[in-house]
Amino acid sequence: MKKISFPLVLLFLLLGCKTNKKVVLQQLIESDFTIAFGSCNKSNVNNLLWDDVLATDPDVWIWGGDIIYADTDDMQKLRAMYLDQDRVEEYALLKSKVPVIGTWDDHDYGLNDGGVEFKEKKASQQEFLDFMDVPKDSPRRSREGVYASHDYTTSEGSIKVLVLDTRFFRTALTPDRETSKRNKPNSYGEGTVLGTAQWAWLQEGLNSSRADFNIIVSSIQFLSNEHGFECWGNFPHEIDHLKNLIVSSRAKGVVVLSGDRHISEFSKTKVDGLSYPLIDFTSSGLTHVYASFSGEPNPFRVGEVVSKKSFGLLDFDFSKKKVLFKMIGDDGELLGELEQNY
Repeated sequence: MKKISFPLVLLFLLLGCKTNKKVVLQQLIESDFTIAFGSCNKSNVNNLLWDDVLATDPDVWIWGGDIIYADTDDMQKLRAMYLDQDRVEEYALLKSKVPVIGTWDDHDYGLNDGGVEFKEKKASQQEFLDFMDVPKDSPRRSREGVYASHDYTTSEGSIKVLVLDTRFFRTALTPDRETSKRNKPNSYGEGTVLGTAQWAWLQEGLNSSRADFNIIVSSIQFLSNEHGFECWGNFPHEIDHLKNLIVSSRAKGVVVLSGDRHISEFSKTKVDGLSYPLIDFTSSGLTHVYASFSGEPNPFRVGEVVSKKSFGLLDFDFSKKKVLFKMIGDDGELLGELEQNY
């Protein structure tokens, strides 16, 4: 049975007069399953979107990275910042009602633009797993990297979420000394984003999946590759590797979710051998954004870049094999939308 999502209306009925936020009514949406996700969040500034997230009645919340901005090798400082986020009242309310999963990015990893070289990555991993309430006896506690697989099954269909770790194993970037860009692509074949063990895990996860949709969560952008900041485009052979893996696995309805950039955008491309276009939905950020954004190249962009605080929403229709992608801002403002059949 499809659930009826009452964006914002439901929340304000629950909260009554506890808030003076403007209620923006949206059209009722039928959805078999709803994913909400976002990235780039600071606990010490106003977390203004959690009531809006709750109002969409998601089945799961996915952190896309940069949950906190610690940038530290001091684990006490890192732990304190995670605890501060857990104490944010409306986030705590969301966490009590909705399953929370996700990955980290550089600022909660502990080193800006950091990768395999970060010396405290193993200790940082344990702090992240604590924040994500991963049991102490979980195999994830003894495995390097925070990557994980989550399966969701309903009477209408199923979804597999494959959460990647683009930090623990990622080799060095190549600074761009010739242009104003920060980085340039490594030589083809040089370096890795995921590392050998994680690639093998991802291949097995896609090959064995019988889910109607397969969601890959990457903290950094997969398709947008010309801006010079961190992205898969700095490792072009790794992009080809993932595309080939998706095709050969025959996994259904693969979608990439990403963050990091302090802007939100839809990217889309045709992949040879794939019967549907590959979409990379970037949602960033939750508490702070690139408000002065004036443009950057992205040959795969669909629609306009959004530089307002927002989170991402995916509404799934299993019978129609359709996903409605939405960027949602404060007061439930619809900032961007994309519909795709699979």
